[in-house]
Amino acid sequence: MSMDLEKMLLESVEKNTPQYVKEDKIFNYNDKNSFTFKLTKEIVEKLDLKTWFAGYKKEALVSTAGIRGPQNIIYPHDTRFPINTIGITLATLAKALVLKEKYENKELVKLVGCEVRYNSKTYLDIIARIQAALGIRTLTPTNRQTIPIWLASFLAFKLDLVGAEYITSSHGISVKNATKDLNNQGSQFLPNESIEFVNKIEQILAEVDEKGFYEINFSASNDSHIDEAAMDKLNNGIDLYCEYLRAGVANNKNIAAIKNFDKKIVIDSVGGCAYNSLSKILSQLEIDKTFVWLNKEEDPFFHGIGKDNKNGTFYDWSLDVTVLAKDKEGKEYFPVVKSLNYGEKLKDYPINTVVLITDPDHDRLNIVQIVSSDKKEAIIKAGVDYVELDENRILCVFSANQSFLMIMDYWNSSLDKNSNSEYFMIKTTASSSSWDEWAKTKGIKIINTPVGFKEIAGAVKKIEAQYEKQVQNITIEDVFGKKVELGSNPRMIFGGEESGGMIIGAIEPIKSLGGRIALAMREKSATEAIIVASALVSTLDTTLVEHLQKIYDENNVISRYDVRVDIAYYNESEPDINKLKEAKVLGEAKRTKNDIFYLALAMAKLENKVNLENIKEILSSTFPELNFTNLLDVIFVGDGTYLDFEDKFVEIRPSGTDAKTKAYAGGDDKELLINFADTLGNYSGKLSETYKKYIDEKYVDDCKENSFKVYEKYSLKDEDNRQFVIPKYSF
Repeated sequence: MSMDLEKMLLESVEKNTPQYVKEDKIFNYNDKNSFTFKLTKEIVEKLDLKTWFAGYKKEALVSTAGIRGPQNIIYPHDTRFPINTIGITLATLAKALVLKEKYENKELVKLVGCEVRYNSKTYLDIIARIQAALGIRTLTPTNRQTIPIWLASFLAFKLDLVGAEYITSSHGISVKNATKDLNNQGSQFLPNESIEFVNKIEQILAEVDEKGFYEINFSASNDSHIDEAAMDKLNNGIDLYCEYLRAGVANNKNIAAIKNFDKKIVIDSVGGCAYNSLSKILSQLEIDKTFVWLNKEEDPFFHGIGKDNKNGTFYDWSLDVTVLAKDKEGKEYFPVVKSLNYGEKLKDYPINTVVLITDPDHDRLNIVQIVSSDKKEAIIKAGVDYVELDENRILCVFSANQSFLMIMDYWNSSLDKNSNSEYFMIKTTASSSSWDEWAKTKGIKIINTPVGFKEIAGAVKKIEAQYEKQVQNITIEDVFGKKVELGSNPRMIFGGEESGGMIIGAIEPIKSLGGRIALAMREKSATEAIIVASALVSTLDTTLVEHLQKIYDENNVISRYDVRVDIAYYNESEPDINKLKEAKVLGEAKRTKNDIFYLALAMAKLENKVNLENIKEILSSTFPELNFTNLLDVIFVGDGTYLDFEDKFVEIRPSGTDAKTKAYAGGDDKELLINFADTLGNYSGKLSETYKKYIDEKYVDDCKENSFKVYEKYSLKDEDNRQFVIPKYSF
């Protein structure tokens, strides 16, 4: 089945690629010798690179997780697609030139890595060779094998590199790819960092216009500046990472619990990238015998997971196991979970077996568990989604909101705390409000950020900057405008987001080889999540569902239910790029109209143009079927609009990477949450007469641009201004 679906995909790509694209690579990226590519005015015009750049620039300024987009998986030089060899070349050159200007006459060392996606090794080779030609020492894994995103991030910080580049599109569909730009901290670029190299691309294109050409040098693939030997000596970073883990989540207590567990825990390495590094880590920690593996082999088609044949057309649901769809009868189901084929693959595993599912770049974790059918009532009470495997067994599909609540609760209870420390956690606004309620019960400070792990990392760095200055009462303002006081010795318990990414804070500050400190790593890690989750599972004498219910009860959690409605305005899997572009443009217009309907309300309230009662009147006139009487506030939260009610929250957020709207809701009534999220998320954005009575249409049209200024003000407040000093490298 998987082979048939991949054949269908490849045939559709071949069929929809024009002959002129197939025959003209523009430059031979397969040539392993050094060469110079002359980017001429004729090439720029022929490939319409200025149109490509306009889209790339737009993406760079709003993207939450790298500059993502579809690619031609057979002919990666196809510039009709956002991700292509020419675009990667220009972006790499621009980033390298920015670094050389910023750190003039200094030794520049950067890392480049990738996961299993189509063309990733080609892009890695291009990036390494352009950097090498400019004298930048570029670390690549031994034999350029795959590594996880968190390992690239960890090494950027630990080795004091000027940055790293990682090629991935996370859990997105197979035809997508991207570059995630990591700075010297190992954090994903914020928009103000992306704009530096985006401006440099603009300068390069302007020079082509002026002079008629721009020469771009490629080193040989085996150039001495491309350094596999250093990574080989470092065991690709595995040894350093295990040392980090032992000082945190892989403590003696957790390792003993996992090692002594008398059952097996299944790890599903979707795409296969996780196995290469995680298996070595588990072996080095001497806990590998507790685990069994699914999908160890690396596969850019992800073993057919998430793939579908819809009426003779290839369709990709992505690798997000929590995605819900409706069948022909209108019944909801999990298409990605269905494609995992667990009914067959897990048929010989006993009741209560836990499966830990990770994605191609190994940064996200999803948890499922086989439980007995007689637990159905408990499953429904806890608000956990499920799939019936057979008449005796149910597969519980925990959301990240539920999984991470159990993980943070376990970690908090198992941690020997320092009485002189103030403990805090960082979460995104779209994540469960049950986390806030739990933290309040435990006396843990909460910091909310916009969506995106780079936002969590940004908040950590703001705290660290004050910690290093020995500020006696460290404070930070979260995206709600709430001032959070953390004393002089803060420690992070947990950082995470509802989409499946998390990190555990350091017990003692982490030190880089050059002496920099961090209170937490900068990128989500499924390895950390897997170790803590495995320790939790190893110590339980009940199901995870019953344990989750116990946490709710013991911590007086009211907001026990969470929903997310994903509205996709077009088929991302469309093989005809012209149809795809047209559909995306139309979809983006729908997404934007929905977004600014709510955004303008939040901005108008922020600027005292309307009050809460006005907003209630507007929303009630637009959605008469919904009740807004207990609405408390409408707030712009950096990349979405947050509606705060007495008994729930709803957040409407446009995707930063595609023509999609995401509607999140959390509270104590699941059906009510679904109704609100579905209704608000799917709204056309049409302004009612009541709306226009209070807010004029020009204000609505301008609100998006104005919101960027509000976000920038939030982002720059308490900004981390620590200066990076390039050390003398010894590896």
